[in-house]
Amino acid sequence: MSAETLINNRIVLASRPEGAPVAANFRLENEPVAEPGPGQVLLRTLWLSLDPYMRGRMSDTPSYAPPVKIGETLVGGTISQVVASNHDGFASGELVLGFSGWQKYAVSDGTGLTKLPTDMLHPSWALGVLGMPGFTAWHGLLKIGEPKAGETVVVAAASGPVGATVGQIAKIRGARVIGIAGGEKKCRHVIDELGFDACLDHRSADFAAQLQSACPNGIDVYFENVGGTVFDAVLPLLNDHARIPVCGIIAHYNDDYALQPGPDRLPYFVSLILRKRFRVQGFIISDHYAEEHADFVREMGEWVRTRQVKYFEDIVDGLENAPDAFIGLLKGSNNGKLVVRVANH
Repeated sequence: MSAETLINNRIVLASRPEGAPVAANFRLENEPVAEPGPGQVLLRTLWLSLDPYMRGRMSDTPSYAPPVKIGETLVGGTISQVVASNHDGFASGELVLGFSGWQKYAVSDGTGLTKLPTDMLHPSWALGVLGMPGFTAWHGLLKIGEPKAGETVVVAAASGPVGATVGQIAKIRGARVIGIAGGEKKCRHVIDELGFDACLDHRSADFAAQLQSACPNGIDVYFENVGGTVFDAVLPLLNDHARIPVCGIIAHYNDDYALQPGPDRLPYFVSLILRKRFRVQGFIISDHYAEEHADFVREMGEWVRTRQVKYFEDIVDGLENAPDAFIGLLKGSNNGKLVVRVANH
């Protein structure tokens, strides 16, 4: 089938969200697929990753990456198949990990593409436990959190792809691990399937009291990717020299980041950083690929192969369903790593 007969379905940013994204912020467009030029490849998207960071790219507030422009294809990691190639480094039929975004086809000059084995049993896992979320968990916990045997590690969003992996790595390191998730079903999954020592529902009216009871010796490592009332409950329980890797604040992604009404907790937090000698370190995982990614792939690959780290996906079929799935993701509706099956391999 030639490129002239192909139609690209893509989802663009129709308008910037005010607060939580709604369906009207997205628009599905159809356009002819371009022929790959010299040194280019034509890619067909098989899998699209949906991740909370995408909410930040929908806003035009200053950040570590430029915002998506109105009318542009939304960003996202992808697993694609090469369907036509004028590039010496890629052949038709090969699978690649890339960043084609929310669309069915894309033309690439090969920049940023990583080849995957064509017989890979679970190609979509390269978007999850063996990809960016897994790397985020590995780096944040081991390079910043540095858990020691017998310490207490608390993990927010524990049933999500990052939190689930953080907790399992912490168990491998001999820590006692307390997960925090939204709802009884997720908490049971975190304990029964992922092997955490306990899991608490942050929606419970007495959540803060439950957390204090679950951490009688305080908290040594808190892996932060939520913020909000979860962090409020964690803060008084942090031990001297506690470590706090910060990879996200999903509870605030829909805020406008102006100063909010209410008590100012910053002086209290800063005083605790000083008195208790906390290490609070934010990180963007893209900064660490060059130096650490090979070590991550080797170590995580072995843990997954031996089932020391278990992995669960939440699969949505059809690119057209990506907006609703993403809106649900920000509300905590997913169970496991959220991916969209755009096309069958």
